[in-house]
Amino acid sequence: MSQSFSLPVLNGNGSNGTHEQPYATAPFRRRKSRAVMVGGIQVGGNAPISVQTMTKTKTSDAKATIEQIKRCQEAGVDIVRVTVNDKHAAEAMAEIVRGSEVPIVADIHFNHIFALKAIEAGVAKVRINPGNIGSKERIHEVLSKAKERQIPIRIGVNSGSLEEDILQKYGYPTPEALFESAMRHAGIAQDFGFDDIIISVKSTDVRLMIEAYRMLAERTDFPLHLGVTEAGTPRVGTIKSAVGIGTLLAEGIGDTIRVSLTDEPEKEVEVGKEILRSLGLAQRTVEIIACPTCGRLEVDLFKITNQLEEAVKGIKKPVKVALLGCVVNGPGEASEADIGIAAGKGVAILYRKGVVVRRIKEEEIVSALIEEIQNFVPTEEAAAH
Repeated sequence: MSQSFSLPVLNGNGSNGTHEQPYATAPFRRRKSRAVMVGGIQVGGNAPISVQTMTKTKTSDAKATIEQIKRCQEAGVDIVRVTVNDKHAAEAMAEIVRGSEVPIVADIHFNHIFALKAIEAGVAKVRINPGNIGSKERIHEVLSKAKERQIPIRIGVNSGSLEEDILQKYGYPTPEALFESAMRHAGIAQDFGFDDIIISVKSTDVRLMIEAYRMLAERTDFPLHLGVTEAGTPRVGTIKSAVGIGTLLAEGIGDTIRVSLTDEPEKEVEVGKEILRSLGLAQRTVEIIACPTCGRLEVDLFKITNQLEEAVKGIKKPVKVALLGCVVNGPGEASEADIGIAAGKGVAILYRKGVVVRRIKEEEIVSALIEEIQNFVPTEEAAAH
């Protein structure tokens, strides 16, 4: 499935010239990468960009982990990573794999035996960190078992755990250091006859990760898993991830993404989906546009926005809804969305495709918008994206 985004087409006086077609679609050039299957999800090869997250339960608690995976699935996740950090976690993996409808990736650090046990449990992919997985012989053991089960490996390089000799060579983590670490272990795998590889080169430094991924994109055709590691709280982590992941995606780089937040994994999925939607790289669901508000505001737009956002979470329909809180810019901007309201003192005008529908009271706004969303019929073009 090819992916595209829209560029504005303006006429001579700076207007887009039409209300119905404000944008013209231009090709979105994605880097060409090889295709790798993670369970039933294709990564790379021009497949849609997948969204990942990682469970935050104790893996040994299979029931709690499966419940969290299901919540992530409801949020729209494509692939879920689970840490396998001790023997109890390894023992729980078979039950977790059986209980999940989305592909499970085993996250391995330090002990390659856990990788072997996870593969035996039926995971769809294994992620190993070259900086701490151990000797080449241990890596070969994991590759051999993965090849036997026909599952891919993600080589997950992290600026905080590079190999000692690479750190000594460069002095500190640099884009070149991350690139060299990734290619060293990709080479080990390829020498072993293993090509089913996905690569990530993550860092807490946004500029560092951007440059490292650019190097990989220029010099390899491996699918790339994008992420800013340990991005932080929802506020800071969302910004850092949007800048780092979004910059690369806008350049056509990246095949699967994970937003790392100090929050529930469902929130990571929501932010990841929104990054993709902002670039036209994911199917639109209900998109809410709300004014930042100012002293002209005469309704409780914060409450209205929060209530509507919560109410539409489960609606899978490409609809743009505008919530405008004043009569200055409100009418014009509300009329440009599929559905919109321009609010005044305790009341609002409801618009549908630029046409005034009716006047509604403030307390009716959310219920009226939900009714409009449920009855809205998207165009074929919008539904296709």
